[in-house]
Amino acid sequence: MTLLEVDSLTKTFGGLVAVDDFSLSVERGEIVGLIGPNGSGKSTVFNCIMGLYDVTEGRIRFDGADITDDATHEVVNQGLSRVSQESNPIDSMSVADNIGLFTLPNSVFSLYGGASEAEIREYAARIDIEDDLDQMPSELPHADVRRLEIAKALATEPELLLLDEPFAGMNQAEIAELSAQIEGFREEGMTMVVVDHNMGGLMDLVDRVVVLNNGDFLAAGSPDAIAENERVQEAYLAGEGL
Repeated sequence: MTLLEVDSLTKTFGGLVAVDDFSLSVERGEIVGLIGPNGSGKSTVFNCIMGLYDVTEGRIRFDGADITDDATHEVVNQGLSRVSQESNPIDSMSVADNIGLFTLPNSVFSLYGGASEAEIREYAARIDIEDDLDQMPSELPHADVRRLEIAKALATEPELLLLDEPFAGMNQAEIAELSAQIEGFREEGMTMVVVDHNMGGLMDLVDRVVVLNNGDFLAAGSPDAIAENERVQEAYLAGEGL
């Protein structure tokens, strides 16, 4: 069953076409990789899905509902969340309070409510940072700062999670551990789309890969098929390499 459908998405900035007539469908329970050389439009697609950018042309549907150009808090309310490629914790708040902030009722008018301490600990435990809840983000190692960003997204209770560079700055052991945790999210019923430049980590994790190049759809297939695709290899050789 299709959970996310991006249909003929185009996004322009003035005369620059960042994404051109791109389509993507994600089935419920899948982990899909979205790859492409730097500047190919991956983060722009995520920004359009999450309502951060207005769509120039095309439609975006989630679980059958048209969410094109919905406000970000409305998109999150419907069951989507995103982990950005930059870590943005509030350094003046503890790890627990950073997570708790994302459990508040998702409205621009909401200042009260949110999860209990026990519920916040459960979100943290899903990504193995429950022992860090009393610390400040600046006291955490890099890998745990990235896990904090994921815990914040988990706190919104998403059905579909967009992960933008989750492996950035991690060593191979940390990538393997995080990959196992992401597989655990799938076992809990979550669907995910992953963007990452660590091809080894991404290809080992995902079921299927979709390739963007210069804002255009280039290829789609299994990780093995994409790794052997000559057009994909050429695109990466012209950029940073596959």
